Parts: sequence; C-alpha cells; structure tokens
Amino acid sequence: MAGVLESVNQRTKLVGENRLELLLFRVKGAQLYGINVFKVKEIIQCPKLTLLPGSNPVVRGVVHIRSGTIPIMDMSMATGSAPLPDVEKAFVIITEYNGKTQGFLVSSVDKIINMNWESIHPPPKGTGREHYLTAVTEIENKLVEIIDVEKILAEVSPIREEISDGILNDDIRNQAQSRKILIVDDSKIARKQITRCLQNIGLEVVALEDGRQAWEHLYGIHESGERVQDHYMMLISDIEMPEMDGYTLVTRIRSEPAMEGFYVVLHSSLSGVFNKAMVEKVGADDFIAKFDPDVLADHLVQRLNLG
Repeated sequence: MAGVLESVNQRTKLVGENRLELLLFRVKGAQLYGINVFKVKEIIQCPKLTLLPGSNPVVRGVVHIRSGTIPIMDMSMATGSAPLPDVEKAFVIITEYNGKTQGFLVSSVDKIINMNWESIHPPPKGTGREHYLTAVTEIENKLVEIIDVEKILAEVSPIREEISDGILNDDIRNQAQSRKILIVDDSKIARKQITRCLQNIGLEVVALEDGRQAWEHLYGIHESGERVQDHYMMLISDIEMPEMDGYTLVTRIRSEPAMEGFYVVLHSSLSGVFNKAMVEKVGADDFIAKFDPDVLADHLVQRLNLG
C-alpha cells in the first residue's frame, strides 16, 4: 500500500501543472512516437505469440501474462503501414485504455521524458499524416508524433455506441431540448462518440479539440457578460490534450470566481488508482471512464433530473 500511495503522490505532482511524462518509441525507421506514461503498465521483449483465429489482422496474436490474456496489436499495421518484421526482436508496450489491457508491438523503445503540454500541438492539417495522430511535438530537434490510440482501438475492436433501452424516456428528452453541453477531446473518434451519445439524449453539443480552446471559449462567454453556468449545463473534458490538459483546464475554471459552481466532469481512458486523487486535487465534480454510452447517458440523466 505504501508503494501505491508513493506512486500516487509522485504522479499527482504533475496534475494541474500542465505537464506529462511521455514514453518515446519507434515503430519503423527513425520516426519517434509518444504515449503518455500514465497509460503504460510495462514494456517487455515480445514473447511467443499465440495466433487468434478470426481476429482483426492488426492483432498479431495474444500472450498470457499473470493469468490474463492480452491481445497484441501491430502498431505499424494499425496506422496503415506494412506489418513489423522480426517480431521476435520487437518490444511490446502493455497499456490500459478504457479499463482494458492491450499490448502494442513496436520496433524499439527510446526513453521517458517529462514535458509541458504547451509544447505539444495539434497535428498539422492537410498533410495526410494527422489521420492517426492527436498531437505532435519536438524533442531534441526531432519530431515526435502522438498516436490516436482510441481511434486504433475503435477500428480493431469496435465498441457499442448505442444507449440501451430503458435509460431514456420522453420526459428526459424534453428536458434535454433546452440544454447545451461543452465537450473537449483531442481524439476525433472520441468527439464523435460522445457527441452522438449526447445528441441521442436530445442535448445540444459544442465540441472543441483541446483545453486551451475550451478555456478561451469559456472566458470569452464570461467577458461577454454571460455566466458560463447559464450558457452550458456542464463541461465534459478529456484529460490528455495538446496545449492544455484537462487537469489544468479544471484548475483554471476553479480559480475563476465567476465560474464557481460550473459542473465539470473529466472523461478519460486513463484509469486506475490515480483518478480519485487527481479529480479531488483539481476540483472536478466527477470522473467517468471512457467510453460506455450507458454510463455517460445515465450520468447526464441524473444531472437533468437535478435541474
């Protein structure tokens, strides 16, 4: 328990300071890629893979680790390139997204760096390379591309996006008609999933791509003389975002007296023992793990019923 608490304390030091730790790796050639260390459970030399008949071609096989079976996806294939050769010489980055564990096959792992989200930017438009990217940055004069893992997972193993019967009724939909929600997420697939879910409830949705956009938008509403609490029913924000992360966004909102009481939910594929401490530290009202349409819809129904 002491070790867990120490880890929580170390990681929560980054919360609200707009910083993250990034694991750098290579898929093929010299191009560097990055993934948030929060989502990495461990890194191993690729073990012998067991083929899984009928699986998506991106899944090169499964491994059995500590009584669990983990699918191993080829990061090169997942982003539209040829399969990685020499799998036995490759590495597996074992991650946790949306409460599930999976591994990504990469050619090599470089190092971990601590950096500021302000140094991480949305991918350049029109290059064609942004299709599987959520952000880019530069480290030691080298471009680092941050992959949209949620998009990969949605393509390899699609999840249900429809709200189950019994959660919504005509009264809820009528209440939702006059309400507006702001969502913030750097992943295109996540924005689409959340937007469809909320629109199916009957809510009006405004979707932005990062925390800085959201803060400038909210502060602009405040400067116009309108209360953000009256303009939006609530904010649903991702945590990992270029320019400004969700923790910092919440910290900014909580430091602005005019926005007191504005309801904010952090909605992230980050999971584990750290969430409660992080949510409490920045002052968010709640945390919802991505992406379960029923859980998200149920939370919205409760908010509507509270007025």
